[in-house]
Order: sequence, then structure tokens, then C-alpha cells
Amino acid sequence: MELVQQAAETAERFVAPLGRRWEHVQAVAARASELSDAVPPQDRDILVAAAWLHDIGYAPEIGHTKFHPLDGARYLREQEWPEVIVNLVAHHSGARFEAAERGMSDELAEFPFEDSALLDALVMADLTTGPAGQRLAYDERIEEIFSRYAPEDPVHRTWVKARPVMADAVRRTEQRLAAQPK
Repeated sequence: MELVQQAAETAERFVAPLGRRWEHVQAVAARASELSDAVPPQDRDILVAAAWLHDIGYAPEIGHTKFHPLDGARYLREQEWPEVIVNLVAHHSGARFEAAERGMSDELAEFPFEDSALLDALVMADLTTGPAGQRLAYDERIEEIFSRYAPEDPVHRTWVKARPVMADAVRRTEQRLAAQPK
């Protein structure tokens, strides 16, 4: 639990000043905790810690490239966070698709991509939580993203490509949860 507490405190320091983004991060961390049975017991604190930290790259003092997954991961690596958390932050919620849209795939490749139950659960936590912390269905969340970004924006183009891939991650997490003994 020490890891989760440290992550929550780090997130609060960097994200609380960002207003609504802080509401989102707190709700994503709570959602990750709810979804933790979708990952092995030894990975549950890692999931929740990564959820707390997933958006710290938005903080102005961290966000040097203005691509928050990369900025957050670089900061966490410099601060010697566990590699698994650093890589989850780097690759959360389709970051590889947005990196391609922004011409930043080589930079993101500094961080190994691992398709895993941990990443799937983090994707589900993030992409079923709205920008103000409200609970949304996956499709509602993607439509909400589309409503904020014009079709020519890299974020909009990202989600045209990433939507079905991230939907698969959400489905896999739902299947893992359904397979748990009641």
C-alpha cells in the first residue's frame, strides 16, 4: 500500500492544481481499485499506482513535449519509479496511436510496450471515466473525446484508429473480471 500512497501523493502534487483533471485522476484511481481483481494479486497495487500517475505528464513542470504519456513516463523514470509503472504510464490508453499521429513513435519507443492484463485494466479505468470523474461506458467516453477534438486534430485521428483496439482491452478486462470466483 506504500506504493499506492506515494503515487497518490505524487499525483496530488502535480495534478491537483490542474482542476478538473484532478477529479478525473482521482476517479480513475478509484475505478482501477474496483477493477483490480482483473489482474494477479501481486499486480494490484501497481495498477492503482499507475492509475494515480497516468496523467502527471499534463503538469506544466513535467510536460516538456506536450505529449503527456511520454512526459509523465520520462519524469517517473528520472524519479526511479518501478519500470512497470513507468511503462504503463507511457503506454496508457492508446498512447502508441497518438505518438504515431504526432510523429513521436521513436520517442515513445524508449519505453517497452507490453500488452498485458495490467495495461488492459488501466485502459478500462481511464476510458470509462470522464474528464470530470464521471462514470461513462467506453463508447460514451470515446464519443466525449470526439466531441472535444475536431476531425483534423491528432487526438481525434488517434481515436478513429485506437477505438477498436482499446475496446478489445476493455472487453478482455470485463472477461477477466467475469471469470473471477464470486
